This record gives sequence, structure tokens and C-alpha cells, in this order.
Amino acid sequence: MTSPLLAHRTALVTGAAQGIGLAIAARLAAAGARVVLHDLPGSPHADEALAALRDAGAGDACFIGADLRAGDRIDALMDEALRWHGGIDILVNNAGIQATAPLVDMPPQRWDDIVAVNLSAAFHTMRRALPGMLARGYGRVVNIASVHGLVASREKAPYVAAKFGLVGLTRVAALECASAGTRASGGITANCIAPGWTETSLIEPQVLQRAQAVGGDREAGVRELLREKQPSQRMSLPSEIAELACMLCQPWAHNINGTTLPVDGGWTAQ
Repeated sequence: MTSPLLAHRTALVTGAAQGIGLAIAARLAAAGARVVLHDLPGSPHADEALAALRDAGAGDACFIGADLRAGDRIDALMDEALRWHGGIDILVNNAGIQATAPLVDMPPQRWDDIVAVNLSAAFHTMRRALPGMLARGYGRVVNIASVHGLVASREKAPYVAAKFGLVGLTRVAALECASAGTRASGGITANCIAPGWTETSLIEPQVLQRAQAVGGDREAGVRELLREKQPSQRMSLPSEIAELACMLCQPWAHNINGTTLPVDGGWTAQ
């Protein structure tokens, strides 16, 4: 019997108590990884999420709560995560927050919070995780960006700025780590995934609002919601984003590095 592809690897997934983050954590667990699950302190979904990881086959799993708006809280998160099994092999920066308003009306504190969680937090986690990856010759950084890291939309200035910045940060890390390790060890890579519309609880109110406008047909509501930007008029499932993240973590993916992979139904092809 062969060992799971990610057996003996330790992963940290931020913003992972539900949605895309939980789907990625569960997929890594199914591939044999030990998983540190992060979300806000006191998350009501933490116990359920840990149970899902164990059901998926996690070699081990733990939950660490931290507010990613504060650098010292991120350092405490990383201290605990790095101690847990002696290092982090896979880092998935998924945590994100969003708010919409015209640029001139965006509260400065809201700007600071969005940039802190969506961009600066990834810098802080990567800064702490990469030295161990470089020492071991294997490491994967998967940053969950967005189509808004590739194209802009109105009334999303801080989110778009942060996601464009995340794409750039990832490319720098890819260049700095590209020659580390070997084919046999797996090397160190840094990549972004850029989802378009994805089925999560956060967008369900928008779907239902559109559905009501077209006679209660949910699928018609989805098509109406996506019509302007996502040509497929189909949303992705979190599990589909998770499959791509897990693929990037496999040893054979050592030369997939510095990329941003859209999962957007043709949005950024227009």
C-alpha cells in the first residue's frame, strides 16, 4: 500500500473554519497532511471544522484562533503552529474580508483592516514559514487571491489593491525560493489561485435576491448574478478550488511556480 501523497506534511490554512478554507483544509487532510486550522478566536464553527478534517483522514488537526489584523497576533499564531509538529510544509493564506463603497467614501479604518487581512497577513505568515521550508527543501505557499487580483471592479478599492498586492508578493516569493531544494525533495513554490464566483454562504443572500427577481428559480438567479462578468454563468464549488490547491502541493508540481491560476469561468479571458 502506498502512503498518502502528503503524509508527514504539516499544513496551515488561514480563514479555514468554513467555505473555501475549510474545503482546502479537508482536501489536504484527505491527502494525509496534518492540518492547523486557523480562524478568528472563538469561531462557532471551529469544532465542526475539526471534526470534518478528522473525518477526511487528517493525520492530526488542531485549531488556533487569531485576529490577522495585528502583527503580534500573527506572530503568536505562527509560534504555536511552528511548534506543533516542528514546522510548516504547506501554507495556505485564505483568510479575507471585503467591504464595498466608492473610493472617496471608504472609511480609512476599513481600508486598513482589509489590506491587513488580505495582504499584510500573508507577508507575516510567509516570513515565518519560509525559512523552515528552505531548510527542508520542500514547501508550498498557496495564496488565495481572487479575479480581483487580476482585474478591477468598482467600489472595491481596498480589496482590489490587496489582491493585486498578494499576486505581486507571491511572485517575489516564487523568485526568491525557485532554486531551493531538488526535484526529489519537491522544491519550494509560491502560487496564487484566483477564484471567481464561488458557492459559499457569504454570497447566498445575493443569489436569493436575484432568484426572487426571476420568479424564485435559484439557478436562474445564479445566471443573472454572474451574467455580467463570469461567462460560464456557473459558480465554482469550494471543493473544486480545494482540488487545485492540493494539486499545487504535490511533489511533481515543483516547477509550477509564481503563477496565478484563475478559476473564473472565463471572467479574466474577456
